[in-house]
Amino acid sequence: QVQLVESGGGLVQPGGSLRLSCAASGYNSRFDRMGWYRQLPGNMRALIATITVGGGINYADSVKGRFTISTHDTENAVQLQMNSLKSEDTGVYLCTLYSALHQRTYWGQGTQVTVSS
Repeated sequence: QVQLVESGGGLVQPGGSLRLSCAASGYNSRFDRMGWYRQLPGNMRALIATITVGGGINYADSVKGRFTISTHDTENAVQLQMNSLKSEDTGVYLCTLYSALHQRTYWGQGTQVTVSS
């Protein structure tokens, strides 16, 4: 069973930094795409950043220049370095892994990020 486990969330003041990490277990192939979304009301999710196995990166306009996504060369893991955090970045951040082999997307349980003074 594929599981994604996120870590690194917490409370930070505006202008501060956090680093989120996500590791996948139970998936024995290389991911096709991993990334981060933020949970929205109504069971919706907002794209934050994604990275493909080939290194292609996509960021939401709201985080460009502040967030950096990276992955591990040999492990199914992804990190999100978040700098210059703003109050509007607050939310539950979900890790995702897309598998073309399985034709499905896997989701983590999420980690809370709170930006507040």
